Amino acid sequence: MDASNGHSTQAASLTFEGPVAVCAGHWTVHQLAGLEAELERKRWPPGPIRFELSQVGRMDTAGAWVLRRLLTTLERDQHPVDLYGLNPEAAGLLELVRGTGMQVEHLPRRASRPLLESLGRRSTIITLRGIGFLAFIGEVGAAWVRQWRHPHLIRWSEIIKSLGEAGHKALGIVGLLAFLLGIVIAYQGGVQLRQYGASLFIADLVGLSMVRELAPMITAIIVAGRTGSAYTAQIGTMQVTEEVDALRSLGIPPMELLVLPKLLALVVALPLLTVFADIMGVLGGMVMSNMQLDIAFSTYIERIGVAVTVDSYLFGLGKAPVFAVIIGSIGCYQGFQVTGSAESVGRRTTVSVVQSILAVIVVDAAFSVAFSRMGI
Repeated sequence: MDASNGHSTQAASLTFEGPVAVCAGHWTVHQLAGLEAELERKRWPPGPIRFELSQVGRMDTAGAWVLRRLLTTLERDQHPVDLYGLNPEAAGLLELVRGTGMQVEHLPRRASRPLLESLGRRSTIITLRGIGFLAFIGEVGAAWVRQWRHPHLIRWSEIIKSLGEAGHKALGIVGLLAFLLGIVIAYQGGVQLRQYGASLFIADLVGLSMVRELAPMITAIIVAGRTGSAYTAQIGTMQVTEEVDALRSLGIPPMELLVLPKLLALVVALPLLTVFADIMGVLGGMVMSNMQLDIAFSTYIERIGVAVTVDSYLFGLGKAPVFAVIIGSIGCYQGFQVTGSAESVGRRTTVSVVQSILAVIVVDAAFSVAFSRMGI
């Protein structure tokens, strides 16, 4: 059985505002898992408690049982309880379960799954998500081949717009962090090198660490948090408002309008941002070396030219397009996974940022191992 007053889909919740317990969301079998676990840990304030139920959307028999068990437990513990705002359908459902005469000890509770079953379910979910992501990559690849064969399908205006969002608007934060990172490396490394009379080699330390490793990775992490999350939020919002379905009904492939322009723009923007980060990181190290170790700017620049070879520079820069594809793909994919409500947009945006940063670090480590094996 089910009672509804037309609210949007959201998980059941219970929060306190003074002596008032505000119940909200859908108290249905699919939305109660988190609430039941929370109720088992909740500490109730002394005295009477007023339950405000006007924000409860839907309530089915499972929700009525949970509410009935909660009220019975509070009354048994000497807490006077008053109910307000419960719609007539839900009130009738609550009265129906109260009429069964079951004791609180015998009221139904959420059954916990065995460990192996939980592990199997989780593994199945992860596998299906992996397959879904691979299918998404396949669709993106097919759309790219289609545009490559028919250049008139390329949406240049969308690419330029996305390039501006992912490119020059990120220069400030990327440049500042790279500059400060160069200062930190020069300061920490200079203290040690000075003890051995090798202060000049601070240029080697700053230049190689920034160009080969830190500049590409820190730029990718910043872009993942700034641009990748924006991709997820934009596409996710369009999913909630059914704009993506509207595009399909108009015969406009979402991959060609929403994904490929963002992906291509990021592949162009991230290497350029990495070059800028290289420059700012080396500049920060130069400023700190001059202040701390009295190394002249001309001497530092000359040493950088010796320490940082073209190969080292290209190896670091070559990571950027790979990172761009990873960040753009994950950001857009998570946007298409949004379902139902604004809460899902926030959740998927968080997942997008976490997965993108984790993937960037893992791939960067794989590059380091591969370059080491190849003797580069």
